[in-house]
Amino acid sequence: MILVTGATGAVGHEVAGLLADAGPVRILARRPERVAVRGPEVEVVAGEYGDRGALDRALRGIDAVFLVTNNPTEPDDERVASAAAAAGVRHLVKLSMMAVEEPGADDFITRLQRGNEQAVRDSGVPWTFVRPRTFMSNTLSWAPGIRSDGVVRALYGTSPVACVDPRDVAAVAVAALTGTGHEGRAYAVSGPEAITAREQTAQLSEALGRPLHFEELTLDQAREALLAKYPKPVAEAFLESAERQRAGAKAAVVPTVEKLTGRPARTFRTWAADHAEAFGQAGRGGRED
Repeated sequence: MILVTGATGAVGHEVAGLLADAGPVRILARRPERVAVRGPEVEVVAGEYGDRGALDRALRGIDAVFLVTNNPTEPDDERVASAAAAAGVRHLVKLSMMAVEEPGADDFITRLQRGNEQAVRDSGVPWTFVRPRTFMSNTLSWAPGIRSDGVVRALYGTSPVACVDPRDVAAVAVAALTGTGHEGRAYAVSGPEAITAREQTAQLSEALGRPLHFEELTLDQAREALLAKYPKPVAEAFLESAERQRAGAKAAVVPTVEKLTGRPARTFRTWAADHAEAFGQAGRGGRED
């Protein structure tokens, strides 16, 4: 039995779906009504990371855990890993980020994830870290501008990034959860090519069958937009990350998807075609996965 957390998010949703197709899976969710993966062998347990009783119930009889955390102020990785150790879990697969292995990355989010990985190591539970590059699905944030006036607004339009389809990240995680020999390994996961925001805009235009215009934000405009959505340390971390991307630090392609799944990583063009509905007219939004 495998426990999946983060099942309402981009990768966790896909992990839960892949596992449910193959056998029994348990899902821990703060809001169970938002879990879309259902079936006769899917068990959804209500609970939060800060509730040790809920964690203990969710982990009872569990062999492996897929762990996703995103709260920058709570020790959620430590909480889950500690409870997993007490429950006798034999393998914990954590969703992390590629930047943690890059010396030039020292922003708030990267430092946080490094600490989270260490908390998992310290728990004594055999671990695997899945470290993806930027998700292709992050471009869903462009959907309102595309719907309203056919414009993509982003910082540094010619900065390349080997962005990855969340479905491929999930496939790597499932390979680690269900296979053997993955304990103590960290897997960097990228897409098959480095692509810029301007190129993504052009490929979205093809997928939608209508022209789109790219408008590059100034640094001040980008900062203002981020501060409207995130706490200052998180917003500044995104801006530092954008500067690293501008310097070419995120352009490297790694073959992990093909090595662990036996098929090539999906291109952004494929992702865009599969999610075109999410960028359509207002009121036609697709699933944000």
